[in-house]
Amino acid sequence: MGEAMRFSARTNWNTEENALARAHRLRMEAGLPVADLTASNPTRCGFRYDAESLAALASPETLDYDPQPRGSLRGREAVCAYYAELGVKVAPEQIILTTSTSEAYSYLFRLLCDAGDEILVPQPGYPLFDFLAALDDVRLKNAPLVYDHGWQIDPEGIRRAITPRTRAMVLVHPNNPTGHFTKAWEKKELAALCREFDLALVVDEVFLDYRFAGSEAVTSFAAGLGGVPVFVVSGLSKIAGLPQMKAAWIAVTGTEKAAALDRLEVIGDTFLPMNAPVQCALPTWLAGRGAIQAQIRRRVARNLAELDRQFAGAPAVSRLKAEGGWYAVLRIPATERDERTVLELLERGVWVHPGYFFGMPESGWLVVSLLGEEQEFQQGVRRLVDYLAKSGVTRDAVIDQDPL
Repeated sequence: MGEAMRFSARTNWNTEENALARAHRLRMEAGLPVADLTASNPTRCGFRYDAESLAALASPETLDYDPQPRGSLRGREAVCAYYAELGVKVAPEQIILTTSTSEAYSYLFRLLCDAGDEILVPQPGYPLFDFLAALDDVRLKNAPLVYDHGWQIDPEGIRRAITPRTRAMVLVHPNNPTGHFTKAWEKKELAALCREFDLALVVDEVFLDYRFAGSEAVTSFAAGLGGVPVFVVSGLSKIAGLPQMKAAWIAVTGTEKAAALDRLEVIGDTFLPMNAPVQCALPTWLAGRGAIQAQIRRRVARNLAELDRQFAGAPAVSRLKAEGGWYAVLRIPATERDERTVLELLERGVWVHPGYFFGMPESGWLVVSLLGEEQEFQQGVRRLVDYLAKSGVTRDAVIDQDPL
């Protein structure tokens, strides 16, 4: 017999089912109730979609194959119209259409990095980049966010993380799951660091339109950042609540924009990924985003208010300040590993994320989604509060924990 097939080391991942995933699967297979406080797919959260929007996929133009490396002009013009409504002027020539933000990141990692180069990524943050970086032979280093009466970047922490192999920094605006929007003083610090170390800035703005009431007004990084090459990533998954339509883009601005776009065009021409029906429908979906966004904002606001209402009488938990998105970070007593806490909560019929899933310490943090249907969310939070109350830990035990 021959030797086993040899696979690439970049795909040598541990694909075994972990304890949390196994416990959740078994509970679902047993038909036991679960209040899901991790829901992040808007198409499965009870929102109303306009069935007429599907008609845009039936345009006769979809039968004409006209491959454009940057994407169709109409699609790119629709993206520019979106930014114009945000008060930012972007030309169609600055836009590269992709099938997803993941693909957009992969384009940018290939554009900016040689094998073994480094990208700084924010922590806490969504656990997406590890797999993308491995596939593109890029190394990741943490760029810390800290919490002190609100989330903020740590300029000195970022500076310490930079090495001669660092090529770019990823910024999520607002961050997922912390809900932190980048402030003016943070932009100034980031611009100075990027200019000093010749770094590009990749900015993920998929949650940009979901600012919480009372938070400061925010601006898209597509407006530029003084002498810094900026690549803004966004798409329909969050903006129009349509993750299944696979439509995203890169908006390029700043120094060396023309050279970057020429190279991205070659990458795009190599893959030609976005299908014609989606490109034809993109203007319709972007123009109609207001209806689904209004529903999501109402849901998030009501669930956040319900979370705070129930936590007002829960001495063993606190919600960290957030400014946007659709997640909430909870600080709980660090009396045991969060994995055990999550398993015990699952036994009580509520499913939450452990904080370490997002790069937080292994004890003392939970993350919940604010997107789920209100009755289910209310029930889940009630079970969470009841569990923490029965743990017998006081609020002082939470407040005395060291912040991130």
